[in-house]
Amino acid sequence: MIIDLSQVTIMLKPGRTDFRKQVNGLALIIENELKQNIFSNTIFIFYSGDCRKVKILYWDKNGFCLWQKRLEEAKFPWPDTTTQVRTISHTELRMLLFGIDFFHAHKTLNYSSVN
Repeated sequence: MIIDLSQVTIMLKPGRTDFRKQVNGLALIIENELKQNIFSNTIFIFYSGDCRKVKILYWDKNGFCLWQKRLEEAKFPWPDTTTQVRTISHTELRMLLFGIDFFHAHKTLNYSSVN
C-alpha cells in the first residue's frame, strides 16, 4: 500500500534497535518504551546498530507493514540524542532515506544586535 505521508505522523525511535526484532518485538518497543499507540496513524522508524539499516513499522487498517532499507556503502544519518522520541516531517523522511543529514544542518542564529 502507498502511504500519503502528509497524513501521518513520523516518529524516530532514539538510539539503536536490535534488528533481530520483527513486527511483534518492534510493536512492544513502541508500546512499552516509547509509550505510543501502535494503531495510531503513525509511522515508526528504527535504526540498526551498524547504522546501515532502518526499519519502518506502521499499522495499515487490517495489519502491520514492516519495511526495511539497507545501505551497501554508507550510513544513515541519525539524531545525537538517545533519550527522546523525535517527530519528523515527510520531507525529512525523504531526506533521511536519501542519506541527507538534516540533523546536523546549520542552525538559525538569532542575534539582537550587531555589536
